[in-house]
Amino acid sequence: MGIFSRRQSATIEQTQAVGPRTPFPAADATGVALDPALRALTGQWTIDRPHSRIGFSVRHAMVTTVRGAFADYDSTLYFDGARPSQSRAELVIRVASVDTGVEQRDAHLIGTDFFDARRYPEMVFRSTSTIHEGAESFRMTGDLTIRGITRPVELQLDYLGSVLDPFGYERAGFDATTTIDRTDWGLVYNQRLEAGGAMVSEKVRLQFDISAIRSIPLA
Repeated sequence: MGIFSRRQSATIEQTQAVGPRTPFPAADATGVALDPALRALTGQWTIDRPHSRIGFSVRHAMVTTVRGAFADYDSTLYFDGARPSQSRAELVIRVASVDTGVEQRDAHLIGTDFFDARRYPEMVFRSTSTIHEGAESFRMTGDLTIRGITRPVELQLDYLGSVLDPFGYERAGFDATTTIDRTDWGLVYNQRLEAGGAMVSEKVRLQFDISAIRSIPLA
């Protein structure tokens, strides 16, 4: 979720597959996955920003969807393929970097009605547990802090595969999603519509489209 450590890397447009993607088996009774392909992913990974997106979507005026993303963030990920429960992640987002494509709307979002970026410049996710649900799916639980309020959230995390790129880096793809109620974090601003309903939905979908590279390039 953006769950990866910050690192500048070259923009890579072409990749070649390491090999066919093999589905992961479910963990055994002790929670230990035995598939060698899953074990091979064990280690520290870093985000490739040009090919990743930390975003959100929210219903506007009950009829359209507004989408945005955060451009400035730091994060770390350690993935343990033999013991997925030992995997951990942290993501620190600078909320002032929000971009919805409309400058006036972005200014409103970082103001006191929403993120109040001057008082609370960072939004933070720290994982507390990871469960391998079988195949290529995981459930990651963690604490999400917004505006100084910390509450638990649960991410659906899917592994998309891995490749070896022309620069000698092993690259892995992940998608993670969750839906939160923004009012739980003090984001209560809204306007009511004459026909009923709210201008901005209280439900917000968080989306993490991640391309990660192993911290040390392959020889």
